[in-house]
Amino acid sequence: MSEPVPATSPHRGVAPAPAPPGPDNPGGVRSRRRLITEVLLVLGVSLGQSAVYSVVSLLDKMSRAPIAQGTSTLNAVRNNREFFDFTYQILDIFFALVPVMLVFYLLAEPGKSVFRQIGLDLRHPVRDGLGALGLLVVIGVPSLGLYAAGRALGVTTEIIPSALNQYWWTVPVLVLSAIRAGVLEEVILNGYLLGRLEKIGLGAWSAILLSALLRGSYHLYQGFGPFIGNFAMGLLFGWVYKKWGRVAPLVVAHALVDIAAFTLGPALGFGG
Repeated sequence: MSEPVPATSPHRGVAPAPAPPGPDNPGGVRSRRRLITEVLLVLGVSLGQSAVYSVVSLLDKMSRAPIAQGTSTLNAVRNNREFFDFTYQILDIFFALVPVMLVFYLLAEPGKSVFRQIGLDLRHPVRDGLGALGLLVVIGVPSLGLYAAGRALGVTTEIIPSALNQYWWTVPVLVLSAIRAGVLEEVILNGYLLGRLEKIGLGAWSAILLSALLRGSYHLYQGFGPFIGNFAMGLLFGWVYKKWGRVAPLVVAHALVDIAAFTLGPALGFGG
């Protein structure tokens, strides 16, 4: 979940860094500053904002009691009346995806499909599906072990995947919430951010490292265990995106992990 400029290789979804400023590139510094501003604005209305709130939330929990005594609810009730709770849930999902639409707009080029550029299309359904299943195995089981270890060590809050009341729409909303998370995080962190960071001048692995740190940071409200797990996931997903140039398997794998957690939380060892 890369750039509007053609990639240097058919196996790369991210464009190369621009040439340094000079006589042949007088607008280099200005373009770089504009890109930095653009990235900060995109993150400021999406995952960067979440990271700031997450850090503050962690400090708040740590100032009240040991981390292990805290809780983190991922899907909470928004209203005690069914119709309005449903409405708020759907609105939350919709508006959370607006930054993704903004990213599509920023990456778009005339005559080119932005979905094809970042690999969020149906050109390779079998390969993407198998890749997603492989990633699901790689990140799914270790995530459960890391959560259990974090709880045992007292560095992870009790995670409650869903506290929604049981209505006819509860499971569909949880599934949509999981898909929202997969699309939002993978499109912005991989399809958008990696390419932009490289155009600003960072090396490929430096960009992956920063993206992974951001991914871990907006999970800090859950404790240090989830930070480590999501940081590792960010490194893996960033490497896979650089290798495959496709965000689709990342979105699918992420969504499947969250669907399992949101709908089967207690059975998987998460809080009720």
